Amino acid sequence: MLLKTFGWSFAITALGLALAGVLWGWQGLAIVGILSILEISLSFDNAVINAGILRKMNAFWQKIFLTLGILVAVFGMRLVFPVVIVAITAKLGPLEAVDLAIHDKAQYEELVTSAHPAIAAFGGIFLVMIFLDFIFEERDYKWLAWIEKPMARMGKLDTLSIIIALVTLLVTAMTVATSVAHGGGDKSATVLLAGVAGLITYLIVGGVSSFFEDKLEEDDEDEDDEGEEAAEAAAAPEKKGVGTGAAVGLAGKAAFFMFLYLEVIDASFSFDGVIGAFAITNDIFMMALGLGIGAMYIRSLTVFLVRKGTLDDYVYLEHGAHYAIGALGVILLITIKYEISEVVTGLVGIVLIALSFWSSVVKNRRDAKPESASGEKAEVTSGV
Repeated sequence: MLLKTFGWSFAITALGLALAGVLWGWQGLAIVGILSILEISLSFDNAVINAGILRKMNAFWQKIFLTLGILVAVFGMRLVFPVVIVAITAKLGPLEAVDLAIHDKAQYEELVTSAHPAIAAFGGIFLVMIFLDFIFEERDYKWLAWIEKPMARMGKLDTLSIIIALVTLLVTAMTVATSVAHGGGDKSATVLLAGVAGLITYLIVGGVSSFFEDKLEEDDEDEDDEGEEAAEAAAAPEKKGVGTGAAVGLAGKAAFFMFLYLEVIDASFSFDGVIGAFAITNDIFMMALGLGIGAMYIRSLTVFLVRKGTLDDYVYLEHGAHYAIGALGVILLITIKYEISEVVTGLVGIVLIALSFWSSVVKNRRDAKPESASGEKAEVTSGV
């Protein structure tokens, strides 16, 4: 199971590190290794969030996530995205931006870093919205009940998450964006525009995927209600065929938009990793290779969590991951003005997920005690 899920990650790691050693020597090998660890530490919570979405998709779309999705993640976000940012901010052509990245790495790094306020505002608001919609939803399990119970009651106001996100964006624009750390000057207008774009992106992609998901669940419920009429439906193949075709088509649309949603989430998570990587190197090829290896492990971990049913066994993991997302979103907004070490960012997510995992273990042990007291359960346990 482990080798089957992580086999490609192990192979890509070996190949990537070997390539780094050949092209850049021991120094390049070390840098690529550090970048891989940086990406994994910053994006571990991303794997948990992705697993919560990916488990709703069939095996085909899980394979798409691991193949086409990894191409988008590695080449799109880690290699092409910084070049596109430079081309837009510096008003250069794509080829000029690539030439700049290869031959004038210092200037390239400066241009990418100067675009940080817009990137942080977009990604920060997008991630904050994910957290708010989670915390305002009524859930069967509550990790921090003293927070989540009142939040769930407040969440009955449908637009509350949008209101809070917009207020957060306004406060950010009027405070930290007035004197930014990257590029200097007042970036209030830029931050407002990018933040609104992040909010709109979330509402469109998340809203459409939720619509198709809810529609698919309604169709499944209808099929269950009509289960008693299965014999009659079998006698009318033309009617059954129409119903089945619609359900399959609807499932495809739902999976497609959920895939898009996953890719946007991954993009938002990768912003801090791409910017933080410049503290280690400004070579775009080293950066893409190192961050790409890390991204591969995150995707493999996502599939592993889905196939092992980890989120069902440890019910508070999603809570911890969403709290980590909220923290990362706020950190991204703060970094518009203040420098925050990637070590701090990574540790926040790891600590929150570790605490939620431990809480899940404690809950499972507590729930198992009454069952183990019975002779039947004790017999099964001793047999194992």
